[in-house]
Amino acid sequence: MAASGAEAIVTTGLTKFYGKNRGIEDVSLHVAKGEVFGFLGPNGAGKSTMIRLLLDLIRPSRGAAQIFGRDTHADSVAIRRSLGYLPGEPAWNPDLTGAELLDFYAGLRERHDSSYRTELAERLDLDLTRRMGQLSRGNKQKVGLVQALMHKPDLILLDEPTSGLDPLVQHEVLTVLREAATEGRTVFLSSHVLSEVEHVADRVGIIREGRLAVVETIERLKSRALRSIDIRFGRAVPAGAFEGLPGVKEVTVREAFAHFTVEGSIDALVKAASQFEVLDIVSKDADLEEIFLTYYRNDEASA
Repeated sequence: MAASGAEAIVTTGLTKFYGKNRGIEDVSLHVAKGEVFGFLGPNGAGKSTMIRLLLDLIRPSRGAAQIFGRDTHADSVAIRRSLGYLPGEPAWNPDLTGAELLDFYAGLRERHDSSYRTELAERLDLDLTRRMGQLSRGNKQKVGLVQALMHKPDLILLDEPTSGLDPLVQHEVLTVLREAATEGRTVFLSSHVLSEVEHVADRVGIIREGRLAVVETIERLKSRALRSIDIRFGRAVPAGAFEGLPGVKEVTVREAFAHFTVEGSIDALVKAASQFEVLDIVSKDADLEEIFLTYYRNDEASA
């Protein structure tokens, strides 16, 4: 398997079983350099297993993975020089201050930017003088993020990076990640919330029961999402005027009020509605979370 120079991560049939229990199965994925890729799924879907395989912390049952064209097992030491990693449940030495912990990691790496470390701590409102054992979960997470980012790695692997953070800090973290991609670095982050990565990811992969259900751009997901539209007319309108319109999945008409569920473009609906006097239109944004959740519905629900 050969990776092109434009690819940061390539996996082919990557599979991991823990005895009879499934971790991930037949995951084939390409992540481009400079891309922010969101790896989405609920707890137990296989997100952490995927990241641990990429790091060579565990070995695959079958399949293979490459990072920057290098085999993740054969070249694991060389690969780690260009990585930043935040585990889902980090275990820090409680007796060290945040600064001491970051100094330790800086000493292990060839690359370190002290000014960027200071900038990150300030942007995340992080006090590095306090001992790790005294910090809240959110502040421990901030230290972990600075540890993963401070050396400006070529590839950043983050397992649930905004867990435990308040909304303002979450927003700042995602801004930092977008900046990293703008500089040509690659970000691979796992999450169980699509809205969390909606404004930062170029593409998302949704993993269901260990298998990739879909890999799409945010724009493509939006084009498939269902939109709710309510229209109030100047007088009663016939329901038949909206039957069979492209993209319109459901129509409910009560006198001068109509409710529509639309997939994709609303152009056909708007043109049909323009035949009548329109007093008001209320459109609810495409529900990406609903698209996300469809991949986890029981097979019985679709039967």
